[in-house]
Amino acid sequence: MNKPDISPYFTTEDIHKIREWNFERRKGMTREEELADIRRGAVEFERLLENKSKPCPKKISD
Repeated sequence: MNKPDISPYFTTEDIHKIREWNFERRKGMTREEELADIRRGAVEFERLLENKSKPCPKKISD
């Protein structure tokens, strides 16, 4: 199953698509493999958040 297309408004339908995609992706995994997959995603998500919360290095002049 391909990664779902998510709308820019992030609707409840998008949540259902993501849940279905994750279910299909993890269907044959053991519990340990599932947890490792979830942890990898969490680390990647934390990295994205850190990059977004950094202040802009450029100073905007008037």
